[in-house]
Amino acid sequence: MKKVQSLEEYTEANAQFKEALLLLRELLLTTNLDENIKWSAPTYNLNGKNVLSLGAFKQHFCIWFFNGVFLKDEHNILEKAQEKTKALRQLRFNNISDINKPLVLSYIKEAIENQKLGKKIKPT
Repeated sequence: MKKVQSLEEYTEANAQFKEALLLLRELLLTTNLDENIKWSAPTYNLNGKNVLSLGAFKQHFCIWFFNGVFLKDEHNILEKAQEKTKALRQLRFNNISDINKPLVLSYIKEAIENQKLGKKIKPT
């Protein structure tokens, strides 16, 4: 895949989820997170610290929470990328109708609060 330099390039490269990715971005822009492109994906940070990123794959799209292990996840909807994953969690969707905007925004706001509190996994 070619290196993506903008949100427009990212959504065009993932056209099957473009509308959904733009909807998630719309939610993210209601917060105080800064938007940029890192690792060829839209990434959102607070005071230079990564909070979350958008991801799109062949069969699904997601929000990656960099310190998602600290989210309460009362709805049990977060997934690990792999069994060995320590902090990273994803909120996965198959189509735009899967996006419950108030619920997604509550997870985003909790991730922001956790970042403000400085919660992070200490390297072992």
